[in-house]
Amino acid sequence: MTKEQDPIFQARIAAASTRIVKIVFPNVTNHYDTLFGGTALQWMDEVASIASIRFSRQQTVTVSLDKISFNKPIPSGTFVELVAEVAEVGRTSMKIQVDVYLEKMDRDGRELAITGIFTFVAINADRRPVEVEWNRPLP
Repeated sequence: MTKEQDPIFQARIAAASTRIVKIVFPNVTNHYDTLFGGTALQWMDEVASIASIRFSRQQTVTVSLDKISFNKPIPSGTFVELVAEVAEVGRTSMKIQVDVYLEKMDRDGRELAITGIFTFVAINADRRPVEVEWNRPLP
């Protein structure tokens, strides 16, 4: 059985799913009145970090950002929902898919605005890479 088929692995993937909802206020927008890209990346890194720690229950650090796509501008006065899911697990690393959805306050529905992949590495107290401990059963 591969780790992807292991029920413990699947349970950890499900338990790691993380969602954060924020309001885009004027203090985080640029001169076009849309969300700063850097602020969006900060929020995405935060939700990805939470997902990586939830999955492994270890200290983790960001090592790379891949394939960040800004598909739609996010205007001031809207909600954003950031959704992080564990996409891949290596020996010491985890790839976390983050999708950012735009939701207008006065309308139902939402649109995918930003996507990205964040890679995290599990580390020990000396900040050295260690194996991701995915095989501990959840309580």
